[in-house]
Amino acid sequence: MPTAMLTRAIRAILDHLADVGAATRLAIATAGRMLSPPFEGRELLRQLDRIGVGSLNLTNITALFTGLVLAVQTAYTLAAFGARLYIGEVVALSLVRELGPVLTALMVGGRVGAGITAEIGSMTVTEQVDAMRSMAADPIRKLVAPRAWATVIMLPLLTILADAMGIFGGMLIAVLQEGLTAGFYFQHAFRLLDFSDIAMGLAKPLVFAYLIAVIACHNGLRARGGADGVGRATTRTVYASAISVLVSDFLITKLFVGL
Repeated sequence: MPTAMLTRAIRAILDHLADVGAATRLAIATAGRMLSPPFEGRELLRQLDRIGVGSLNLTNITALFTGLVLAVQTAYTLAAFGARLYIGEVVALSLVRELGPVLTALMVGGRVGAGITAEIGSMTVTEQVDAMRSMAADPIRKLVAPRAWATVIMLPLLTILADAMGIFGGMLIAVLQEGLTAGFYFQHAFRLLDFSDIAMGLAKPLVFAYLIAVIACHNGLRARGGADGVGRATTRTVYASAISVLVSDFLITKLFVGL
């Protein structure tokens, strides 16, 4: 029994390593297709609309209530120290550096990543991708590169809007609950933000976006077993993209803090 369990564990580890290797090869190939013509302009525009515009409500509502909760918790915690005037600094720095990029990426990874995997997975199990290859068309250029470009373009923009909505939510609490003026709140909110904070807040969604797109497309292209296989691939995308976002967030934060 212990030998069988060890064998299964080793096999599972090797399978995961092979999967990571295949996703890495896809990431490298996708980068090459993204930077070389011809470009799929029509498909790119369609994906920009689906990924960006389609995610606006989800990311903005998430950021708004994150800002509200963060401001409430900050006011409650700082009240013991007589420092409720610093709500703006705490909300702005927390959102721009960390919460805005990460929460937006998690929301987009769940919604968009699952959608990309389901779409490409359905094409894979119905042999549309194989038919594309048989006609000498490149699935990476036709399917993966436009989705990767659209995610890389739209996720930073969604993050900027989410940061603004979160800071606005903090302002509502500061004005309506704490009695501060909007001008005072915004003056303090932007007082401590510098170039490194903004650079970190924009670098993270660029990395997150590429990871989400590659993982989603990779799982879609490897889907097997009909509708059930597409469902399993979609589930893998959700948790793999979430873990990738959190791990890369830690690494990027350590990189910027160490500079």
